[in-house]
Amino acid sequence: MTAVREMVSAEEWQLRIDLAAAYRLVALYGWDDLVFTHISARVPGPERHFLINPYGMLFEEITASSLVKVDLAGQIVMKTDYFINPAGFTIHSAIHEAREDAHCVLHVHTPEGVAVSTHRQGLLPISQQSLFVLASLAYHDYEGIALNEEEKPRLVADLADKTFMILRNHGLLTIGRTVADAFLAMYILQSACKIQLLAGRSGDELIHISEAILSGIRAQADAVMKGLGGQLVWPALLRKLDRIDNSFRN
Repeated sequence: MTAVREMVSAEEWQLRIDLAAAYRLVALYGWDDLVFTHISARVPGPERHFLINPYGMLFEEITASSLVKVDLAGQIVMKTDYFINPAGFTIHSAIHEAREDAHCVLHVHTPEGVAVSTHRQGLLPISQQSLFVLASLAYHDYEGIALNEEEKPRLVADLADKTFMILRNHGLLTIGRTVADAFLAMYILQSACKIQLLAGRSGDELIHISEAILSGIRAQADAVMKGLGGQLVWPALLRKLDRIDNSFRN
């Protein structure tokens, strides 16, 4: 079989490397759930094609070549030795179709994220991390395992123009214009959830950050990131992966 790298554009190959890296990083940080969540990314070009993980492969095994190219219906559009979970693409396809800026959609089931998703008040403004999230956070109520096409418009309506979403009783989701942006957003969201659970263990009254401070957080975040977003940290994360195991590039 012809090597995947020879079958795709240079832009798609770079996207494959970045997306494979994101899968490896999710595993490295302990956010994976065996094979049961997904990260998808839109392939550059006029076609509405996307890359997603081969079903049954652990995130720590994902490589640039093993990623599967599909259309919005979850149909495989390029020859591959692998298959996907079409149901796993339901949430992703809804967001990709509705949001032109959603080039990458990252969804996880971390214990901390699922735990906070069950809190009636949701994410609380008790940490600096939570403020970055609360500036662009949506919620979506649980409707069962994501198999129902009729859920898509409700999911999209709840997400609106937000970057972060807490799926009630289910998990966490972030979107980004790049894989790097979606990953950094998830790092912040997951950290905020973990901090909330740690803070709640003491039983002490929690200090909530004021609405006045929350209102200015977006401008402050842009200043901290030097306008680079996820790209500020992404090269360093790739270097980290290369030191550990660079097979994600294959």
